[in-house]
Amino acid sequence: MNNNVTTIRQVYLDPPDTKRLNALCGAFHQNLKQIEQRLEVQIHHRGHHFHVHGSLAAVTHAERLLTTLYEETLTNADITSEMVHLMLQTSQAVVLEEVDSTQESTFPALFTRKGSIRPRGENQARYVANILRHDISFGVGPAGTGKTYLAVAAAVDQLEKDAIRRILLVRPAVEAGEKLGFLPGDLSDKIDPYLRPLYDALYEMLGFERVTKLIERQVIEVAPLAYMRGRTLNNAFIILDEGQNTTREQMKMFLTRLGFGSRAVITGDITQVDLPRGQESGLAHCLRVLQDVEGIHITRFSSKDVVRHHLVQRIVEAYEAWDKTQPVVKHYD
Repeated sequence: MNNNVTTIRQVYLDPPDTKRLNALCGAFHQNLKQIEQRLEVQIHHRGHHFHVHGSLAAVTHAERLLTTLYEETLTNADITSEMVHLMLQTSQAVVLEEVDSTQESTFPALFTRKGSIRPRGENQARYVANILRHDISFGVGPAGTGKTYLAVAAAVDQLEKDAIRRILLVRPAVEAGEKLGFLPGDLSDKIDPYLRPLYDALYEMLGFERVTKLIERQVIEVAPLAYMRGRTLNNAFIILDEGQNTTREQMKMFLTRLGFGSRAVITGDITQVDLPRGQESGLAHCLRVLQDVEGIHITRFSSKDVVRHHLVQRIVEAYEAWDKTQPVVKHYD
């Protein structure tokens, strides 16, 4: 069958409901326009009767998406542009049952105090499954792919199920030397801005008051990487975020902190290293060293996995294309 053949398909969204149809289409039909632009189709409708025109593959995709979004309006009266984008990303991915014959055909949601969180798309589902199966996992790829957010969600899920006793969220603060010396406050005040994304994810999943209490009881610890030296962490879920900004020595130090009953997730984007020029990223180095070590899993994300604004995906793709045209510069120790 030729998926490039132009076709027109009629889609009836039942039962007809004016409020639900308005939510689906969005203000000034912005949601329909977004689908048209991304899938290169034309959508016309009268009431609950839709005509979709385009290539066979795109029309099939649009039909499935319209049906899914209409079902969503049963429980959500506001279908935002972000939701449409995320649905597009999810529906463009390979069906989860086809991911790998050794993996489960479905992946459980991650449960937090504020509700459940489900992976979106093939790679996110694979990432979550491997976090829950392996003691050490890596999530590597561009910004906006959900690496850190899903890792924090998995940690919260495991804490709520009493599978672990504490959560440690760690980030290297590469500018924590003289460059921050002029800022007011103690070391904690200077470091906190680098840890803010981790706090934000926790607040969203557990609520501000509960997070504050868990931090006071040291059930949750958010700290710069330097604070991990000399410790052995048992029965803990440890996340190292922005791992590309570690040195070789720091990464080795972190990985050897793992104790009994613990698991670690390392996230990062090796294209955004803030280390001094000529210094190799500890993340890039350990990915080569550990790639064949049994019990360690690496999930690699690309621009197609970006779940932020669709322009973020295009920006990542543009940078990837530009980097491929540039000569390789080697740094020697």
